[in-house]
Amino acid sequence: MTNFVWQKSSYSGSNADCVEVRAVAGLIELRESDEGEVVVRTTALKFALFLQGAKAGEFDHLTVDA
Repeated sequence: MTNFVWQKSSYSGSNADCVEVRAVAGLIELRESDEGEVVVRTTALKFALFLQGAKAGEFDHLTVDA
């Protein structure tokens, strides 16, 4: 990923409030589209490890049941 354009998550649908990601200068940046001034930056390795943990349910205890 070497694109400076924000990419919207495919899970966001047509909502305005979605997660976006991009790669800049060797780092991964994440933001919510409705809070565009707040950007989280991390390394590609740490982002990959986070995604693995999320897919494995490592953070499920942090979600609130609807």
